[in-house]
Amino acid sequence: MNTVRINITLPFEVAQMLEKVKNKSAFIAEAIKERIEREEKATLVREMSEGYKARKKEDRELSLDWDTTSGDGLD
Repeated sequence: MNTVRINITLPFEVAQMLEKVKNKSAFIAEAIKERIEREEKATLVREMSEGYKARKKEDRELSLDWDTTSGDGLD
């Protein structure tokens, strides 16, 4: 894996928490990946929810259209 050195500034309390961590780089990288994945998933869920809500009226109208034709021709 390619790596890049960066310089970051952390609150003192957070830096103290990292003192006990042996591989700080791996720990921070994993934390960042988890956070980004969680945020991306939340965004996707929100967008899907908004999409379903936006289509709700149209889907209901289509459903009602099919309800009136589902028994056509059957006696």
